[in-house]
Amino acid sequence: MAMKKEFPVGGMSCAACAVSVENTLKTYPGVKKATVNYATHSAIVESEGKLDLDHLKKAIQNEGYDLIVEDVKAEELELQQQKDLAKLRFNTIASGVLSLPVFIIGMFWMHMPYGNEVMWVLTTPILLFFGRSFFINAWKQARNLKANMDTLVALSTGIAYIYSTFNTFLPEWLLSRGLEPHVYFEAAAIIIFFILLGRLLESRAKAGTGEALKKLMGLQPNEVTVIHNGQEILKKTETVQASEEILVKPGQKIPLDGEVISGSSYVNESMLTGEPVPVQKTIGSKVFAGTINEKGSFNFTATQVGNDTLLAQIIQRVKEAQGSKAPVQHLVDKIAGIFVPIVILLSIITLFVWGFTGIEDSWLRGMLSMITVLVIACPCALGLATPTAVIAAIGKGAKMGILIKDAESLEKGKKVDTLLLDKTGTITEGNPKVVDVFFPGSQEDNLPAVIAAIEGKSEHPLAKAIVSHFDLKEKPVIQDFQSHTGNGVSASFEDKLYRIGKKSWMEEQGVSMAEGILADAEEKLSQGKIVIFVAKENELIGSITIADPVKKTSKEAIKHLQKRGVEIHILSGDQDKTVSHLADHLGVPHYQAAMMPTDKAEYVKRLQQEGKIVAMAGDGINDSEALSLADVSIAMGHGSDIAMDVAKVTLIHSDLGQISKFLELSKKSVSVIHQNLFWAFIYNIIGLPIAAGVLYPAFGFLLSPMIAGAAMALSSVSVVTNSLRLK
Repeated sequence: MAMKKEFPVGGMSCAACAVSVENTLKTYPGVKKATVNYATHSAIVESEGKLDLDHLKKAIQNEGYDLIVEDVKAEELELQQQKDLAKLRFNTIASGVLSLPVFIIGMFWMHMPYGNEVMWVLTTPILLFFGRSFFINAWKQARNLKANMDTLVALSTGIAYIYSTFNTFLPEWLLSRGLEPHVYFEAAAIIIFFILLGRLLESRAKAGTGEALKKLMGLQPNEVTVIHNGQEILKKTETVQASEEILVKPGQKIPLDGEVISGSSYVNESMLTGEPVPVQKTIGSKVFAGTINEKGSFNFTATQVGNDTLLAQIIQRVKEAQGSKAPVQHLVDKIAGIFVPIVILLSIITLFVWGFTGIEDSWLRGMLSMITVLVIACPCALGLATPTAVIAAIGKGAKMGILIKDAESLEKGKKVDTLLLDKTGTITEGNPKVVDVFFPGSQEDNLPAVIAAIEGKSEHPLAKAIVSHFDLKEKPVIQDFQSHTGNGVSASFEDKLYRIGKKSWMEEQGVSMAEGILADAEEKLSQGKIVIFVAKENELIGSITIADPVKKTSKEAIKHLQKRGVEIHILSGDQDKTVSHLADHLGVPHYQAAMMPTDKAEYVKRLQQEGKIVAMAGDGINDSEALSLADVSIAMGHGSDIAMDVAKVTLIHSDLGQISKFLELSKKSVSVIHQNLFWAFIYNIIGLPIAAGVLYPAFGFLLSPMIAGAAMALSSVSVVTNSLRLK
């Protein structure tokens, strides 16, 4: 029997760890597919048959990680992740505090009395306690004949520390041979601090990715009211079975998917459709988990429960979509995987070549050269190349009103050639407003007040827009108010009957239809607007047009993006007429109407399969799945929290014009990252042979470990300085 299950993964400290766990899972007998998500520290495993989970757990533990196959509550896992983050934060701060005086003494006061001993006292806890994870992880990798960033950090800092400790307490051994007993505590301490800082920044960025899922899960209430033998019974949502009858009261969230069997109401389904106008629900209507009931009350029969609800499926797809991403820092880890063994091999070759030369103190010189190779090859600049550029770019973006979560979005932003835009709340304001009032002929002065007074008693969502438009503090007293569900409202004022509602209802009531008003309404309906008719007695006297206005900046922003060569697509859950008119108005040839969340997600996948680099901009819960799948996901700042959590970029001012600024910032950031990586490697490419002693036969020049440490520091300074140019 095929199985697909998600397991928490423990012990991962970098993106390379996720790759290692994933490769182990993929090669395990019976596993069909495996995806490890470093962001959520979880693995999704698909098998062709039943797996021996205990053996699978042992296979992962042999690699130095842990697979939690037992059932553990989400709260317990979250608590553990918070503890791990707090521990990393403490280690980073503590190592920073201790490494600062070590750096000052080592660089400026190296000859102060007992300076070496003070540096040893401060450096020892940095390596053996606050930075011990590097040595533990390096040992785990070594047991499996593997190497990564941790290996290089552990080797370079460990050898520098041991050599410096020896020279601190037994300086006579080198002095008796005419050599200066240098120490390199500052190099070891600063390296540990910088790499820990990089890990902390990455972990903090990753910690927020689970918030979207938690908020999506929070849309479903924990308890529901079930009707059993005519009695109201409170039950846990997860215990409800299909076909049970559930009562939904005003203001409550709908707990499960189902079909209305009694009562009626308006339900806010913006989490699914993105449209701001609530949908009327009567007997036979479908309702969905997570949507919000407004003022009415109704009973429905549960048809989809547990993991089968539409909301549960969205949650699962968001999880899987997030798991398909790999951070840009993984590229550096992959390079380090090749770089580390080469450096280690070169250092060993250096030791033996020097040792067998037969010159005076050949093995001592060989050891010094070996240390120099490891110190100069320190991955500090390599580790800083991406984070410093990202930090600078994120700071610059924040000043521009653009919040960027990670380096991946910065990298991919440069390549974006297709942008998908949600309509409501992204291109438009997402707030229905009265855009036109048409009352031909002379009308009494108090007509607006009468209309506002009647609509003020209505529960219909569009009534709010009408009342807000007229904005009258004093409304006349009306009599005989009636709400005609699905059609409109009526009331009397000064013995005159007023009706406000649909055209078809007016005709049913025998209202005389004025051709001029109907012609004007047809034109507005063809533009995708909503038209509400007003009648006095049995005569049609006018109409009120409601629309969701396009943001003032949208048209210009879309034109600018098109000039950059970005292909624009509009996706909306609204009717075809509305969307097509909007697309024509904005000059966008590609659009899709009446789209559900799954439709938007499939649209993203289809474009990606065509080889396009897709950015998606949206503001609603209904956009969350498509946002997760897009190469670059952009949320509007005024939108739902879930959209902002899923998206990697948030536009604080909800202005589409900021997308062009983000793409430009992305282009510059990627350029700086590439420059940083170039400088980080060029130092190594030039420095490693010199450190090994290649210049000694011709020029008698042998690079000392101290100069190597300074060169390493210079490479880091150049990387940081280059990144600061982004500001």
